[in-house]
Amino acid sequence: MTHIEYNYLYKINSPSDLRQLTLDELPVYCAELRQYIIEQCAINPGHLASSLGAIEIAVAIHYVYDTPTDKLIWDVGHQAYAHKIITSRRDAFTRNRKIDGISGFPRMAESEYDAFGAGHASVSISAALGYVKAAQLSGQKIKTIAVIGDGSMTGGLAFEGLNNAGADKNNDLLVILNDNNMAIDRATGALNNYLLRMSTSRAYNRFKQGLWSIFSHIPPLLRLCQKAGNAIKHGLLQNSNLFESFGFRYFGRIDGHNIKQLVTTLTALKDIHSPKLLHIITTKGRGYQPAEQDLTVWHAPGKFNPDTGERIKSASDKDRYQDVFGQTLTELAEIDNTVVGVTPAMPTGCSMNIMMEKMPHRCFDVGIAEAHAVTFSAGLAAGGQTPFCNIYSTFMQRAYDSIIHDVALQNLPVVLCLDRGGIVGEDGATHHGVFDLAYLCCIPNITVAAPSDELELRNMMYTALKSGTPFAIRYPRGEGRGVQWRNSSFEQLPIGKGRELRAGEDVAVIALGKCCDFALQAAQMAEAEGISVAVYDLRYAKPLDRELIENIGRRFNKIITVEDGVLRGGVGQAVTKIVTDSGSRAKITTLGIDDTFVEQGTPAELYNLCGYDAQGILKAIRE
Repeated sequence: MTHIEYNYLYKINSPSDLRQLTLDELPVYCAELRQYIIEQCAINPGHLASSLGAIEIAVAIHYVYDTPTDKLIWDVGHQAYAHKIITSRRDAFTRNRKIDGISGFPRMAESEYDAFGAGHASVSISAALGYVKAAQLSGQKIKTIAVIGDGSMTGGLAFEGLNNAGADKNNDLLVILNDNNMAIDRATGALNNYLLRMSTSRAYNRFKQGLWSIFSHIPPLLRLCQKAGNAIKHGLLQNSNLFESFGFRYFGRIDGHNIKQLVTTLTALKDIHSPKLLHIITTKGRGYQPAEQDLTVWHAPGKFNPDTGERIKSASDKDRYQDVFGQTLTELAEIDNTVVGVTPAMPTGCSMNIMMEKMPHRCFDVGIAEAHAVTFSAGLAAGGQTPFCNIYSTFMQRAYDSIIHDVALQNLPVVLCLDRGGIVGEDGATHHGVFDLAYLCCIPNITVAAPSDELELRNMMYTALKSGTPFAIRYPRGEGRGVQWRNSSFEQLPIGKGRELRAGEDVAVIALGKCCDFALQAAQMAEAEGISVAVYDLRYAKPLDRELIENIGRRFNKIITVEDGVLRGGVGQAVTKIVTDSGSRAKITTLGIDDTFVEQGTPAELYNLCGYDAQGILKAIRE
């Protein structure tokens, strides 16, 4: 990376400072922002490539519009690092995603410039329309801009927002489609192919751009340009414009890295008072060669050397849970031809890409559309297939109705694989998968499993395949315990049965999933203090091993439950009910997450903060 001197970066402390620059100075400032983001993300990892691709649009919007009075709403907030730096958080960016630092995503409580929080995809258009209507009702004269990109336009919520917003021509809403042909992995689907045709039709774009350049400052002729453009589009693309069919005036495509053209275009669009969509073409990872060459890896690359692009990898030789899933799914598909894989736009993130390489016709990347992924899986199951639908736990929340109505109610054999269950770390409150145990266990017909190590995950996937019923497996982010699992024979585990991991006499700790590690560590520390602690792995959150739990209630006067999830409606409450209903007078302490949202930090910091790491369990043992 070629280093440049910072002439503007430390002089720009707010959008009002930015607006003092000339048009000729803006490209230099953009280059400085790009270098600063690379330097900071090299030592403090974050979502790099997406933000590098959105620098010019962030600068242009804050330069043209009167933020924070005008409302800027980002979709998928990992595009918004430049926005954060421009809006008085340059120095705070050094603690981006750290405990007690700023969030990696827009957050209303953090800054008046963050008009709406965005950690999940496809929310921007609906939220922006809400702002537009609120301004109309209160008599405010403000502009509202929604920036949507990184594949988020495939989400159903985005289309619901477009449909509602375009129905009223008085909505002064600007939607900016940041089109980089990517989500985390390469974007897929009919919409992506449509946008690609639009953006690569040279004849149409040459014609449209010529008219725009000539007429952009003459409103009556500009309207004529739009009408002509619509006719030309139909002829050259053999298709009417999708966005104009929703009632939006379509403008584009334009180069999303040409800051001067962006400023000129946005300035002209301010005077058009109707729903409008600006289609910009950007490059994810723009300006940093390693990121441009491998977009999926550099979406969130971890620590790296900014000069060479060499990624600094962990020295650990442990496998990640996602790799256990990807390899095991492939092996299951080799022995059972009904096994198929489904994922909403994250085959690499969940490691389904392993099976995709060997059996692409049996894997389905449906785009950022979680509810569709689950209902599509239900349809596959109804048709005789056995779908393994892998969705991060936090995103599975968006498919809750589909789980109930389309899978569980019809008792279809869909295997829901919830990656990133529990605390996930630096991505913070929008990404922790801490609600899944509570929201899944109340649904009839469904089995909910939580492996405590890699081999358990492998065997639970096999058990799910053999069960022939709705089955959910939730497992944590990152590395496992180092248990040997590769090339092991498959074992069908008894559903609803736990196991004793360690014998003891004084205290019983009943744990689930990753928390079994914490419980074993605490038991070992307690032994050094003369306290004998038994540790049990429930294995299943539903059905619970009633026989095991009742036996524990008879044997022990003190019981501790530990779960990597919310306590309200969680496993600890269910265990407590079984124990008390059996007539036991044992004292029960439930450890997990209280009725609060957990912010960002390293997983170790957050486990400790929530009080259910090894030290937290040891403290409960002593009390």
